Amino acid sequence: MSLNSIFQYFIPKDKKFFPLFEKDSANLIQLGEKLVEAVNTEDLTLRKKLFKDIEDLEHTGDEITHQIHLELSKNFITPFDREDIHRLASAIDDIADYIHGSASRMDLYNVTIITPPIKDLASLILQACQDLHKAIHELRDLKNIRLIADCCVRINSIENQADYVFDKAVGELFDNEKDAVNLIKYKEVLSGLETATDMCEDAANVLESILVKNA
Repeated sequence: MSLNSIFQYFIPKDKKFFPLFEKDSANLIQLGEKLVEAVNTEDLTLRKKLFKDIEDLEHTGDEITHQIHLELSKNFITPFDREDIHRLASAIDDIADYIHGSASRMDLYNVTIITPPIKDLASLILQACQDLHKAIHELRDLKNIRLIADCCVRINSIENQADYVFDKAVGELFDNEKDAVNLIKYKEVLSGLETATDMCEDAANVLESILVKNA
C-alpha cells in the first residue's frame, strides 16, 4: 500500500457520509409526500400506484442504509461518532419501514375509506421528515447549530401531536366501531403511522447527541 493510500485511509470520509445521509433524508421526504398524496386521493387506482411508489422508495432507502454501513466498516475515522452514524442510519431506515408498512397495511387490508386521523398522521410524518432533512443538511459543518436544534424541537413537538391524534382516534374507534375486523384494521394502520413519528423523534435524539459531542 502506498503512503498516499495510507494517508487517504485515515482521512474522515466526509464526502461519503454526508451526501449519503442527505440522500437518505431526501428519500424520506419523497416517501412522506407520496403517503400524503395517497391518503388524500379518492382515486383508488392512483392510490394503488402511490403505494407501489412508496414500496420502491423504501427499497431505495434500504440501499442507501446499506451503503452507509458499508462505508462505516471501511473507514477507520468518521466525521462524527461511529455509534451515532449507525444509530442515525438505523433511525432513518426505521422511518421508511414504518411509512411503507402503514401504506402496505392500507393496501392489504383494503382500507379504502381514509379517516381524518390517518390524513393528520400522514401530514405530521411529512413535516417531521422535512425538518429531519433540514437538520441533516446542516451536519456538514455544524455552523448553524440553532437550526438543527430548532428542527429537533419541532420533531419532538410533532411526535407529541401524533401521540394525541393516535390516542384520540383509537378511543373513538373503540367507542364507535362495532365491526371488530374494521377496528383492528384501522388500529393497525394508525399504530404504524404513529410509530413512524416515534422513529423521527429517535433520529432527532441522535442529532441532539451529535450536537452535544461536536458543537
